[in-house]
Amino acid sequence: MSTRAITFIILLCAGAIGSWYLARNHTPADEDELPFDSAHHGYYLKQARILGTGGDGSLLYEIEAEHAEQEEDGHIEFTRVRIRYSPDSDVPWVVNADEAALRDGNPSIILRGHVQIVNDGGSAENNTEIRTQYLELDARQFIARTNERVQIRIGERSLTATGMLASLHDDRIELKSNVRGKIAP
Repeated sequence: MSTRAITFIILLCAGAIGSWYLARNHTPADEDELPFDSAHHGYYLKQARILGTGGDGSLLYEIEAEHAEQEEDGHIEFTRVRIRYSPDSDVPWVVNADEAALRDGNPSIILRGHVQIVNDGGSAENNTEIRTQYLELDARQFIARTNERVQIRIGERSLTATGMLASLHDDRIELKSNVRGKIAP
């Protein structure tokens, strides 16, 4: 073997050992960012449409959202939400909110941010609108409740209160405290 071949083999071995050494010492540091969270195995949906059924399996309500995402603990977060009851349920109320959450084992839908419940009542003078910042909706029992400030408009009349319990199926609203209103003939 020539000196040239031995030098070439020594350089080749040194390069291989050096690259192994450099690769062996590189472990991901905390500041190294992964392109995704590998531990989260939930799902997300855009333009989501979730159907809620009654005890007999028939369609009861529909949740439409711009975005829905299952969180690590299993609950589902929605943004830009609209909840409508099926025509068969005979509940004419439509619920809108900036955000909503469904928790596993809890029948209530938690709505937050510019919550609005509307019943057009068939005419402008019977149009009913409820506004609040937080609401819990038990969609299967048709019950909406909050302990926050509520503003209610029925046609030209308006009321404000702190706390509310509403039965959407019976069109009945119970205000809890600090009720103030403007009712004109």
